[in-house]
Amino acid sequence: MNRESQTRIFIRNHICYWAILVMVYAAVAVGPSNLPSRLICRATSSSSSSSFSSSLAFDATCIKRAAHLADKSAGFTAPHPNFGCVIATADAEERSVVGEGYLYAQGTSPPEVQAVQASGDRCRGATAYLNLEPSHCLGDQTVVSALIQAGISRVVIGIRHPLHHLRGKAIRALRSEGLLVDVLGEDLQCKTIEEAVESCLLVNAPLLYRTACGVPFSVLKYAMTLDGKIAASSGHASWISSKKSRNRVFELRGRSDAVIVGGNTVRKDNPRLTARHGGGHLPQRIVMSTSLDLPETAYLWDVTEVPTMVATQRGARRSFQKFLASKGVEVVEFEILNPKVVMDYLYDRGCLSILWECGGTLAASAISHGVIHKVHAFVAPKIIGGKNAPSPVGELGMVEMSQALELNDVRYEQAHKFVKLDDPVGKNCFEDIKNAKSPEEAARLGRKMQRQCPDLVRSDWESIKINVMYRALKCKFSTYSNLTSMLLSTAGSVLVEASPHDLFWGGGRDGEGLNYLGRLLMQLRSEFLAVSSSETNETTCGLEENEVQKLP
Repeated sequence: MNRESQTRIFIRNHICYWAILVMVYAAVAVGPSNLPSRLICRATSSSSSSSFSSSLAFDATCIKRAAHLADKSAGFTAPHPNFGCVIATADAEERSVVGEGYLYAQGTSPPEVQAVQASGDRCRGATAYLNLEPSHCLGDQTVVSALIQAGISRVVIGIRHPLHHLRGKAIRALRSEGLLVDVLGEDLQCKTIEEAVESCLLVNAPLLYRTACGVPFSVLKYAMTLDGKIAASSGHASWISSKKSRNRVFELRGRSDAVIVGGNTVRKDNPRLTARHGGGHLPQRIVMSTSLDLPETAYLWDVTEVPTMVATQRGARRSFQKFLASKGVEVVEFEILNPKVVMDYLYDRGCLSILWECGGTLAASAISHGVIHKVHAFVAPKIIGGKNAPSPVGELGMVEMSQALELNDVRYEQAHKFVKLDDPVGKNCFEDIKNAKSPEEAARLGRKMQRQCPDLVRSDWESIKINVMYRALKCKFSTYSNLTSMLLSTAGSVLVEASPHDLFWGGGRDGEGLNYLGRLLMQLRSEFLAVSSSETNETTCGLEENEVQKLP
């Protein structure tokens, strides 16, 4: 078998079985779901069959609503799942939603707790609808406890937890407390239920794919003219698509952990790759360049708001690597640079979803290496022509139409960092940080204020923030016994924060970092070990004293 045939087979076997989405954008943009804010279903038939069908339909509608809510947190919760919860009364005559919630970001209140608080006393005897089985482990039983204590009598779950060590644990815990638990596709089955299950799968597709296949979920995005061109023969590409299409791209970026481009895109377009939609999650920007033949001036080298990583081949332009490092850009070297090794690296760093906004050459390489799982194609009603005008995907080695890839499921469509809080600017900043919806957003606001108004930063902040971090670590590790055990199990080992680009909290790429997070964890470990040793000695002394008293 020749190399060309092997490549074709590799492509066919590795192009994702997941939905490949082609979105045609001319003047129409995809709008939000038409789900109502309050759901009501009244029984219209006295027959048991009709009542049962009505009940299933309401279950499916509530699960879809929970999935719709969960989708609002896309991009904020990684590497954790997107959770949504709907609580509805169980009255057969008039079922209605009384509480809702979704996980906004890491470190925020679970959606089940939010829904319980919103429902109040109406939780008694009500049904809770969850798009995904909640996490339930030794260190965190918040969700299950909240549902039980609120008096929920029934829980309907869209899909089981994808992580093996958590799958089924919350379901068993709820059932052991006497709650009725139904899992879609297992305990409840019909066409309407299948559609609800699909909505639950889609909202957590990146996590499900990462768990099943061991790679981040990758989306290829491009905009092209009706005749398949992504730029004119001169290379000019602004703008092919409409403003609505570009806003949709900003949303895609906001749902991703990282955005990848190649060197050609940096040289020709000088992109910012930000999610310019008024806030939200800002994904890391990644440039893949084998030669590092990149300009010294580029928007991507400004990392004050968004981090940038450059992936290159080992030994490439050492002087330019040092230049990038001086700008705060992380440089990662690979023995052989290709999309597969980069994706493996990002998987190890915990990424769930990657957006590829590259040119045709890198897109073809990504497809050939089997790392593209979904496609968003924005097709503009324009014709530009040009024999040498670039297309979205470069050469794949196919010579017959029968070799073309066939797409599936095609669719159209807080610490007190600042002083002078009596100052209006400082006061407003403090309130913004205090009211931030996620730790990521709060940190970003703090960094922005520090750059804009350095005089508002307290002079002793560099030392104070270490004490703040230590207190936070101690609180977290003291609260969860499993974390305490894990920390104590590292006794005798040197702990290093693996971040190669954070030279304050991390160890740095070549060990040049201060590694303050590792130092604090080792300090905390020593404190825990001292307490444990003291308690052991007290117990031993007590036993010895008892033995002495027993002697004649």
